Amino acid sequence: MKRTGLLNAPLCSAIAHLGHTDRLVIGDAGLPVPPGTSRIDLAVVPGVPGFLEVLDAVAGEMMIERVTIAREMGGNSAFYQTVLRRLASLGKAQGRQIAVTEITHEDFKRESAQARAVVRTGECTPYANIILHAGVCF
Repeated sequence: MKRTGLLNAPLCSAIAHLGHTDRLVIGDAGLPVPPGTSRIDLAVVPGVPGFLEVLDAVAGEMMIERVTIAREMGGNSAFYQTVLRRLASLGKAQGRQIAVTEITHEDFKRESAQARAVVRTGECTPYANIILHAGVCF
């Protein structure tokens, strides 16, 4: 049994299989998963697990080079600012800045089709979705 970090086997496997620039999506409970894209469903009930909890857990295992979010996330200023602060902290912990790209939610859904997997959370905050682009550790 794994002792620390992520315990979800499909999520651990997805991260372990990422190469440089590969994408992993963390999405809210309503984000559609494109046909042919692997779905890792963590949702239990509305709000569990939350987006930020899953982002933190994934970031503890993955080198994140940059992220893509929907521009519409900014409509929820408190959540948006929390995500940006969290990304700044994660970048600092990884020893580099994490670049943030904002696109429309419709473009975000199209971009999700390029991901290796989409992780579905129980989050019910609108536009609580992020594409993580894998970096390298060297």
